[in-house]
Amino acid sequence: FATWAPSLFTYYAQHLHDLLLHDMTLIMNWMTSIFVCATFNFGPRTLCFQHTDSSNLPFSWCAITALGQFDYCLGGHLVLWDLKLVINFLPGSMVLIPSAILRHSNTTICCKEKWYSFTQYMAGGLFHWVDYSYQSSEAYWNGLNNEDHLRAQAEREGWWKFGLGLFSRLHDLKSMR
Repeated sequence: FATWAPSLFTYYAQHLHDLLLHDMTLIMNWMTSIFVCATFNFGPRTLCFQHTDSSNLPFSWCAITALGQFDYCLGGHLVLWDLKLVINFLPGSMVLIPSAILRHSNTTICCKEKWYSFTQYMAGGLFHWVDYSYQSSEAYWNGLNNEDHLRAQAEREGWWKFGLGLFSRLHDLKSMR
């Protein structure tokens, strides 16, 4: 993650740092992962239908790992509907996708095969909690006066540009070598 999207990784790390400093009782699932949320799909023939993960930030990444014993040429493919891609998803492979905005699913496998997945992500609500001074969105917006409300609304309208700017471009990655 840090290699391919260092600015986005830093955004995650800063929010996570602030969150953990604010509430010292919080415990990370794994100390070596930037992601604080995880889902285990134990199958044995897990099938995810076409969906987006609308609770994630639109520009956040989700790490999906395919596990099990299956013929990846015949099934278990990762489908990215909006990109019109069907990708061989080998057991043990991991992919990072912006799951809140890309419709994704996986294909079926043969009846005697096994397909599991392990997904890591950071819910959008955690970013909002930090950005809104450790209070709910409702409390944050209700607590703003008219002037602050207009300012916050204007910032929100440019949010997509901010998020897009956190993704790396090829020349950014080349210059980091």
